[in-house]
Amino acid sequence: MAFCELRWSSKVIGKQVGSYVLLPDVGDGPFPVFYLLHGLSDDYTIWHRRTRIEFYAAAYPMIVVMPDGFRGFYTNNHHGPRYADYIAQELPELIERQFHARTSGKARCVGGLSMGGYGALRIGLGFPGRFTSITSHSGALLRTRRNSQNMSEEEARLFGPNPSRGDHDLVVLARRAKAAGRLPKIRIDCGTEDFLLDENRRYHAELNKLRIAHEYQEFPGNHSWDYWDKHVQTALSFHAAALGLNTGSKS
Repeated sequence: MAFCELRWSSKVIGKQVGSYVLLPDVGDGPFPVFYLLHGLSDDYTIWHRRTRIEFYAAAYPMIVVMPDGFRGFYTNNHHGPRYADYIAQELPELIERQFHARTSGKARCVGGLSMGGYGALRIGLGFPGRFTSITSHSGALLRTRRNSQNMSEEEARLFGPNPSRGDHDLVVLARRAKAAGRLPKIRIDCGTEDFLLDENRRYHAELNKLRIAHEYQEFPGNHSWDYWDKHVQTALSFHAAALGLNTGSKS
């Protein structure tokens, strides 16, 4: 694959931002795009530095974009930048101008880990019809359903004083997307030793209550790069199937 670093000025969040981009060697294009989101303590370089994502993605006729989400949970902050609009709307528009990317049909998918797992669902469910599929590894999926008294000052700035039942709430967003008839395909996984396992189990149960089809699996492992390096391979395969790609051949 070809690799490049994209630096640009986001008008939505009002600052210079960066993304790593992997461009495929297989297929003729235009290519669908996989937006791969990082966790709270990292940045857009981390997936490329800590996993073999470039090696794994080489078999797929898709572009992989790893953007910087800062510490904003990929949502439009109550007091702060509109990270959801930046990732779901502004960034794809830029990618689709600059690269040989699809702009219609099965054009986009999104995934991530931890904060990025929440972000993938926030983006994919919050903008119905823009993303074909979603994957979450070890996601922080029910941050907004914690008691407001247990939220940190940072979380209060992000989500506001009453974050449940609104645009930050992944259960609400799933219900809305279903009602609109525009649910993407969803896959969620988490390690059995992960401190976020209970959140993942509870979100899985909420989707079942809503009768929303999704894949959910637990595997041995904790909140670590060994786990994410292994399971991002399954995420790539899941997205490729959802996008209708023929791996190793022309798209």
